[in-house]
Amino acid sequence: MGVKDFFELSENPFNNTPDIRFYYESKQHRNALTKLQYLVENRRGLGIVIGHIGMGKTTLSRLLLEKLDEDNYESALIIVVHSEINSEWVLKRLNMQLGVENIPDDKPGMLGTLYNKLDELYSEDKKVVILIDEAQMIKNKEVLEELRGILNFENDEGKLITFVLFGLSDLELNLMMDEPLQQRVAVRCKLTPFDEEDVRNYIVHRLKVAGSTNMMFSKDAVTKIFEYSKGIPRVINTICDNSMFEAYLLKQKQINSNIIQQVAEDLGLT
Repeated sequence: MGVKDFFELSENPFNNTPDIRFYYESKQHRNALTKLQYLVENRRGLGIVIGHIGMGKTTLSRLLLEKLDEDNYESALIIVVHSEINSEWVLKRLNMQLGVENIPDDKPGMLGTLYNKLDELYSEDKKVVILIDEAQMIKNKEVLEELRGILNFENDEGKLITFVLFGLSDLELNLMMDEPLQQRVAVRCKLTPFDEEDVRNYIVHRLKVAGSTNMMFSKDAVTKIFEYSKGIPRVINTICDNSMFEAYLLKQKQINSNIIQQVAEDLGLT
């Protein structure tokens, strides 16, 4: 018998993967999603979502992408994997994501095909939305200037493309390298750590999605989880996952503060 069977769960409730099935709609996440939907529906151009590591930015980006139906939107998610990207990389990736064939090798050519594709999609009554995750990795001023230039593609009804950038707080510092782009931010959302009530509701929600009908964490255990996680969802997951394993080894169905304390010490959180 493993941990899942011991606690009568259908799956692990505390994996640190961006699975939108486990998305917990806190008030701030709900507000952020509402603002972003307003941004893309009204073609406002540029929105940013910033937050501490592990605050659920990636999950929020995937949830927003899921909500953009194919009949009305042409959307894509781009993940920045390193800070050395240049404007040619961005232009080529945008062309590829929007299905442009025979992409030119030169920057003017790529800008031309991108504009033509955006105009074509607009004529089909489709709004183009590009989500960029790990956007704090964009540290090249040339790339920021390129994004600003693309946002100039517009008509009387609004922008032909909307960008939503998800990243750490460094993202705002990077945007300061291009003040005209910073001034184009139409929507700004900031995700902050949960309070203790949200920590409890978050845990209950994830357990329920995983098939649990029982809140196995005691009240004092939740207080300890809040204390050591500082309200950061990713750290909450790590503490809870390890605590369930410890309780399984002890054959203890209820997880109390003593188990949380031991796990926090083992993880170096104390």
